[in-house]
Amino acid sequence: MSLRYPVSIVWLRRDLRLDDNVALFRAAEASDRIVCVFVLDPALLRGPRAGAPIVQFFFESLTALRGALRAHHSDLALLEGDAGAVLGELALRVRASALFFNVDYEPEAVARDARVAQRLRGAAIDVHASTDHVYFGAGEVLRNDGVPYTVYTPYRRRWEARFASEPHPPVPSARAARGKLLARAAIGETRDVPRPEQYGHRSSEAYPRGGLAEAHRVLDGFLTKGLARYDERRNAPALEGTSRLSPHLRAGTIGIRTLVHAASALGGRETASSGARAWTGELIWRDFYQQLLHHRPQLAHEPFAEAAKSIAYARDDAGLAAWCEGRTGYPIVDAAMIQLNATGWMHNRLRMIVASFLTKHLLIDYREGERYFERQLADADLAANNGGWQWAASTGTDAAPYFRIFNPVVQGRTFDPGGAFVKRMIPALAELPPKYVHAPWTTPPLLQAQLGCVIGRDYPAPLVDHAFARERALAVYGAALGRRPERSAADDDTNVHAR
Repeated sequence: MSLRYPVSIVWLRRDLRLDDNVALFRAAEASDRIVCVFVLDPALLRGPRAGAPIVQFFFESLTALRGALRAHHSDLALLEGDAGAVLGELALRVRASALFFNVDYEPEAVARDARVAQRLRGAAIDVHASTDHVYFGAGEVLRNDGVPYTVYTPYRRRWEARFASEPHPPVPSARAARGKLLARAAIGETRDVPRPEQYGHRSSEAYPRGGLAEAHRVLDGFLTKGLARYDERRNAPALEGTSRLSPHLRAGTIGIRTLVHAASALGGRETASSGARAWTGELIWRDFYQQLLHHRPQLAHEPFAEAAKSIAYARDDAGLAAWCEGRTGYPIVDAAMIQLNATGWMHNRLRMIVASFLTKHLLIDYREGERYFERQLADADLAANNGGWQWAASTGTDAAPYFRIFNPVVQGRTFDPGGAFVKRMIPALAELPPKYVHAPWTTPPLLQAQLGCVIGRDYPAPLVDHAFARERALAVYGAALGRRPERSAADDDTNVHAR
């Protein structure tokens, strides 16, 4: 592409990296000089949707990105306020004539980006948006009739067919931008990267660490030690069986094309093929939920299934608080919530278990859990979080059938058979024999006393009886969603795809 712009702005948002960044690459192709900018939104940072783990992760990633740019004698222009206003002021100061950014499918981001584009175009600044946060854009994987997919399996087949014929390799944006980055002196001084406490959040060493280098360290470790056995280990919360890359994908400290092509390169090796295929499937799920949100933005606040709007949820503030705090009396649920609250992350199998428990055992609206996760997760992403919750709550597209109600005891014994994860998270249960650890109320009273784990004193009794909760959920969900099936033990089994 021939140079057209003397100076262009690259507006970074959820793409905090220099390499494999489509907007940066497009800007480098079209510009003599580039300035990278991030805009802090105080209302968002202090609002109910932003939690400490993700705020800390983004701030650490901004610090790392600024360091990388300064190493090239440039800088990250860190601004604060209304995006349209501050970007317009920066464009005037550095004499920029174009703005490049990567598309964000969240409804509020779509509205913001439209306002910014209108304002800057009104000031004679060209605006260019690129697909970057997903591998294939929302309009790239469609049915033959042009209608978006709402079921994962055919979407995956079409996604894989398109990948085979039209792969999107990582873009060499860092190399393309080298030598074009505007000098730090020309950018001028902008604000320091803030601390989470400045926006009402606490910092924690236990939260996932941010930054470009950390993203590649995590990826390299997963590719060399975890990918080959990913398919067999990903459901065991006591093991390091997952990639742990979700916070980096959320903040964009690593590119989706980088991950897909790393999996593809290793997928041909016999020792890694099943793991690579399974992991690629998870990356495709991510694209699936993103395109679904783009085509149906109402999912941000309502269920996909029209009939699900009539589910008679319970108003149970005490139950919700017990779930949030890990006091339900079901160890696998409580251990998962303790992990979430302490570390800003939760194993994916556990996300399904706790979501099923909240929506089916306690009959609490999935949106309560969705909002809680949004505040507690370092990888909080509207599309994926909403998709996962609606899947578990049987309100979404391609969701678990409402009569598939996870038995938390069975789930615990299946995926944490020795209780290693539960015992790590809940010290009160550390001495219980494996046969009792996932149903501690069945421990003989004398043994409880001997082990110092008296149910009701050292660990709570179950908040609700599973059999009662199951029958209640079948009745309530069945009334809204359709016929009640014949009772089956399979309703409680673990034969559900592990997201």
